[in-house]
Amino acid sequence: MSTRQVSDRNDPVIESREQLLAPMIKGEKPRERWRIGTEHEKLVYCTKDHHAPSYDEPGGIRDLLVAMQDYGWEPVTESDDSGASNIIALSGSDGAVSLEPAGQLELSGAPLETLHQTCAETGRHLDQVKAIGSKTGKGFLGLGMWPDKTRAELPIMPKGRYAIMLRHMPRVGNLGLDMMLRTCTIQVNLDYSSEADMVQKFRTSLALQPLATALFANSPFTEGKPNGFLSYRSHIWTDTDPARTGMASFVFEDGFGYDRYVEYMLDVPMYFVFRDGKYIDAAGLSFRDFLDGKLSILPGERPLASDWVDHLSTAFPEVRLKSFLEMRGADGGPWNKICALPAFWVGLLYDQTALDAAWDLVKDWDMEGRERLRAEVPKLGLDAPLPGGGKLKDIAAEVLVISRAGLNARNRLNSMGDTEAGFLNPLDEIVSSGKVPAQRLLDKFHGEWGGDISRVYELSF
Repeated sequence: MSTRQVSDRNDPVIESREQLLAPMIKGEKPRERWRIGTEHEKLVYCTKDHHAPSYDEPGGIRDLLVAMQDYGWEPVTESDDSGASNIIALSGSDGAVSLEPAGQLELSGAPLETLHQTCAETGRHLDQVKAIGSKTGKGFLGLGMWPDKTRAELPIMPKGRYAIMLRHMPRVGNLGLDMMLRTCTIQVNLDYSSEADMVQKFRTSLALQPLATALFANSPFTEGKPNGFLSYRSHIWTDTDPARTGMASFVFEDGFGYDRYVEYMLDVPMYFVFRDGKYIDAAGLSFRDFLDGKLSILPGERPLASDWVDHLSTAFPEVRLKSFLEMRGADGGPWNKICALPAFWVGLLYDQTALDAAWDLVKDWDMEGRERLRAEVPKLGLDAPLPGGGKLKDIAAEVLVISRAGLNARNRLNSMGDTEAGFLNPLDEIVSSGKVPAQRLLDKFHGEWGGDISRVYELSF
């Protein structure tokens, strides 16, 4: 989740509909300026006993962030209720490093031109954290969910927005705390050239998001035992907060565009308002009331442009629109899967021929079928039912062929003369074998691990 760094009361007050549309319109870029932003989270643990380190224990999360400054990262701090200043993120040339609620470590990568650059950025980051981990006794797991920890065993990071969300989540769903504390994801942020281009990309990627969920399914364990799912992380989102999650069916309706997404966001309840370096609890309140100066916690005050940008980051549909499109369907995973997810989506969305072919595959699906596919894929993976008949695995190879063609058409070469298409190889292997990552983990658990979940730590980065 994003980290607020400044509170700017010089921001303009929102006085018109055009200001609500502005972040999306400003996101429009010509093709030559399209970039790739990749975010990936990982679980941090102590190698001695596998516990999740707290923020302030010796060698804990704070010390990890401090040590990363040796690699040129600049600290981002936030004051807690006692007035103490805590380092809660880092900024640098490779983007930003931030903390999820229980100390999951996230790299929000810089906007880059090619997947070769993306994979190099990922490698630099993992080299840095592994070097720090080797000195401090920390390891890092690429999974979609903690395989063995209860909620009570996990620490809480000192970030103001998380305190608000932790209080609010149990009011609106049963699994929101699990989402915050126990899960990890890989996400990809991609650009669009116009409203029409955004609409086609949004619809195509939303329809195919369950395929990404299946290919990257990597969370089959809860508290040391199989949980009956391949992506329990994805299942968690179905019982987190229905007002801000799900398949956003309105995206497929006639006339969808920026204005309709604004209407959706105005109906999403608020979490907070950021003022003078502090998060003010606004959980469950209405942004529409805020626009009218009727927000109970700030009577008479109207929102700033930055408040709207903040609010856009508090909805969690399977694909999210801000000033770019964010692909949100994948579990966390190992290094090659981090590179494979942006490759999958760049191949499908950044070449027009590929985008048209992908849309042709899914355009006739009905909404009931899309919703059923979304609901079944966390448990069934590639065996989830397609709208109109068949299974998800029946189109998986074809979608990868389309994505590969899109990457080859981009013709972005590395120093060896290779295109970006090679980053899809791990996904080709999954489709050809028919086994998603979670199924391989379950095979290990029931086989060579002999039911010992601690063996999962052998899979550290």
